[in-house]
Amino acid sequence: MLRFIIRRLLLAVLTLTMVSIITFGLFFAVPADPARLQCGQRCTAEQVDAVRANLGLDEPVHEQYVDFVKGIFVGRSYDNGTECGAPCLGLLNVGGREVTEVVADALPITASIAVGAWLIQMTLGIGLGAIAAIKRGRFIDKFAVGASLVGAATPLFFFGPMLLLIFRYELEWLPQPAYVSPLQSIGDWMVGMILPWLAVSLIGFAFETRMTRSQMLETLDEDFIRTSWAKGLRGRTVFGRHALRASITPIATSAGLSLAGLLGGAVVTETIFGLNGLGKRAVDAVRALELSMVMATVLIAALFIVVSTLLVDLLYAVIDPRVRLS
Repeated sequence: MLRFIIRRLLLAVLTLTMVSIITFGLFFAVPADPARLQCGQRCTAEQVDAVRANLGLDEPVHEQYVDFVKGIFVGRSYDNGTECGAPCLGLLNVGGREVTEVVADALPITASIAVGAWLIQMTLGIGLGAIAAIKRGRFIDKFAVGASLVGAATPLFFFGPMLLLIFRYELEWLPQPAYVSPLQSIGDWMVGMILPWLAVSLIGFAFETRMTRSQMLETLDEDFIRTSWAKGLRGRTVFGRHALRASITPIATSAGLSLAGLLGGAVVTETIFGLNGLGKRAVDAVRALELSMVMATVLIAALFIVVSTLLVDLLYAVIDPRVRLS
């Protein structure tokens, strides 16, 4: 088990290292002048040179990368006298604010949307998919298949505004989505996030429902399930302890990747509901040519995916002991 964990950890570190190199190369080793992009088209040559010196862009590329990695772990100092504490992801061109501070403000919003929607879609998707498989061919099965098809075919940029129109403006049952820290008020936090949660989860549950139903149907035809029935085990034991557990491995993969996707791809959700999360900040950074912010969001999204994949691999080892020997 220990060797399995060490191999997965080393692979995760290697993946993050390669992502950081590629990301850094895309944004700081391109033929275009990053200092000119940071400063803007109306800057004079002297202003561009000042930006280049302040950000260390006048150094060789490999030294820039070393400074960037060093800043993440121990912080760094810029030529303009700015001290950026660890983890330092760079400075914004406008205002000189640390990117880490912007990320710290935006990440809780994105995490609130992603985690809440993920819990709803996984609970709804696995539950409805399992019931549909158990009640194969009946009304609930047809309803689950139909609902999943509708959810898969409905784009978020249509479904989100429809929820806003109905529940916020027409019925006035819910307030305008807004982020309130759960440490401040758990009730206000849930009320402010309910519309984004519904919009994302009612679309995302479609794949989980079909995945769970398909895996459960395949498992229910296995010989060990027929043996369980022959032994006289109760339906709850056969379906819950044997069938669902045997089907959980691909479901766990889907769950991990779904959470990573929600955390790393919240651009549309945050834009629709006017929430200044990490995805919205990334869009604004692209428009403003804030390369440090763009690079930081890319790295954070990659970190989410790598960590989620690592957790899924470790979960495999708990679910299926055979994985530990691989």
